[in-house]
Amino acid sequence: NSCESQPYPTLICARELFSRFMPPPALAGGKPYPEQHNPCLRCARRVLAYNFSMSARLRTVWLPLVILLSGYAQTPPAQPLAILSKELPAASLWQPYAFHLDALGGVGPYHWRVTGGSLPHGWILDENGDLKGVAQGIESVALTVLLTDSNNPAASDQHKFILNVESPLRVLWGRTAHVVEKKILGSVKLSNGTGRNFDLTLIVLAVNDTGRATAIGYQHFALKKHTRDLEVPFGDVLSPGNYAVNVDAIGEEPVSKRIFRARLVSKTESLSEGP
Repeated sequence: NSCESQPYPTLICARELFSRFMPPPALAGGKPYPEQHNPCLRCARRVLAYNFSMSARLRTVWLPLVILLSGYAQTPPAQPLAILSKELPAASLWQPYAFHLDALGGVGPYHWRVTGGSLPHGWILDENGDLKGVAQGIESVALTVLLTDSNNPAASDQHKFILNVESPLRVLWGRTAHVVEKKILGSVKLSNGTGRNFDLTLIVLAVNDTGRATAIGYQHFALKKHTRDLEVPFGDVLSPGNYAVNVDAIGEEPVSKRIFRARLVSKTESLSEGP
């Protein structure tokens, strides 16, 4: 399109302003704004004259409206930056560990790093807040984590965490040792909190006042990895007397040759009738 065929050219900025807040009005003679136009010098002069004629209307009507709407479009202030995660789940021996730290507020993306203490060998905390590793020992680790955001200047928050390792072998009472007629009966619950199988031996002894021990339970089996609360019963007939039940669980891990132990001792039970 030539300049001569476009009697009412307009600047791009003016067209965009009007098109956002009202349909393009028709100019004198009922001719609307042209959709496409490549202004020449002559057109530019005519556009300038037209824009001056519209300046009063822009100042009194559209400029206040633009200012008002721009106020509503402002981004609300960000919430203060804070670490939401307050505790780390316990790790399991020889089992891959992964946990994501969460945060709130500030300006993303976030950046995480360890500033106090140290992670176990082979563990990492990346900038995204992902903590990963494989526990090779059962010791607890204390570490301080610093969080910063992408604001300028950056906001920050920090928190101290304790990374615990779950007990490799755990034994709890299922049914506490108790007297039933001429017997002492009960059960224990066994758990393997690691990522490897145990060769497990369970020995249950009833020990009387004189220190004499009588076996009332014995088991030898493979306790599978991640086993939770496997219940194993025990019990047998005993002579009259006072007995405390001693439970010993011994788990050997074949690959590392490490041995783990767990123990329980009951309160004294009195057996008045014998076989």
